[in-house]
Amino acid sequence: MTDLNTRDSGAATGTGDRSRPRAALPALCVTQITSWGIVYYAFPVLNPQITAGTGWSTGMTTAAFSAALLVSAFAGIRVGRLLDHRGPRTIMTTGSVLGTLSLLVVAAAPNIAVFAAGWLLAGLAMAATFYQPAFAALTRWWAPDHLRALTIVTLAGGLASTVFAPVTAALAGHMSWRMTYVVLAAVLAAITIPAHALALKAPWPDAPPPPAHVEQGSARAERTRPFWMLAAALTLSAFAMYAVVIALVPLLLERGYTTAQAAWALGLGGAGQTLGRTLYAALARRTRPTARTTALIALGGVTTAALALAPGPYALLVVLSIAAGTVRGNLTLLQATAVTDHWGTTHYGRLSGLLAAPATAAAALAPFAGAALALPMGGYPQMFGVLAGLSLLASVIALGTTVRPRPAR
Repeated sequence: MTDLNTRDSGAATGTGDRSRPRAALPALCVTQITSWGIVYYAFPVLNPQITAGTGWSTGMTTAAFSAALLVSAFAGIRVGRLLDHRGPRTIMTTGSVLGTLSLLVVAAAPNIAVFAAGWLLAGLAMAATFYQPAFAALTRWWAPDHLRALTIVTLAGGLASTVFAPVTAALAGHMSWRMTYVVLAAVLAAITIPAHALALKAPWPDAPPPPAHVEQGSARAERTRPFWMLAAALTLSAFAMYAVVIALVPLLLERGYTTAQAAWALGLGGAGQTLGRTLYAALARRTRPTARTTALIALGGVTTAALALAPGPYALLVVLSIAAGTVRGNLTLLQATAVTDHWGTTHYGRLSGLLAAPATAAAALAPFAGAALALPMGGYPQMFGVLAGLSLLASVIALGTTVRPRPAR
């Protein structure tokens, strides 16, 4: 049994002789920061003001936001198919327009139904502008050096909350949440629509042929056992990972730490994500896909178990949060490169959309499910123990993701 790695298989990563649009990578860095920062990270900052000003419950507004993530998960499958054939320019530009319109609908919503409709529209925008289409564009244009490009764009995307959370808070301090969303919508339109329309206009190169030594060509990869094992492993891992992120603050509060201490631990975990992304290229050069996937998911389980078992001291919990963030940062790039590493770039958009859909849906449901689990289990440490078990189960499943070589004829 063998794995297909970028270091061993030129076919798996492309020929490397395609024309690369010079403006695409810096433009995508800017648009990822802006799109994530405004469409995603502004909501948790504004939600307390939204509920206070409208009387809508936090559960209702958060459910509308989570519904957007679910729409994004399943719309991403169709978006991936379109990307394979048409490239990113029209899709990402349209997504920016939809994102702008969705925020204007949210800002003007007279009731919770219209508010939810605005977020459903935002879900379509997320599918067309967030990481998945950017990954597809860079994988096709930059292969075989796509890992470097993917790392750069995810490092930029990691700054989204750093930039736009304080900007959103500053705006909200001087105007209503509705006007804040109007201003943010204008910023989103001014930055991302022209960037996507102008920087992504290079010809979309033909897809390279699938690797000849894969048991079944990438056109049928989604029907194979390794593909579904990988999807299951990433889905369980995503559920546990995002539940841990959302539940870290209440875990620390339950253990007697202050809100400020809990927030610092969470924020430093985000810094760990950036660190993890800078380390992934070196890890990819030294490991094969199945071993890498299994090890990273298992490490996620180990850090979660450590958080469940260690009541302190505070410095140790901060170190564990940073370690967990480092694993999360690696897993972001693992998912971005999983299709290429196993099945080549021929149908990257479609396969990555299929692979990401259940993981994104799990990430959307994780905050609600995690909170629901904590009470009947007797507290957040016990819930973290269950999440650690899910991650370790996912790592076992990941052992079955090795792609077998096609027998010689």
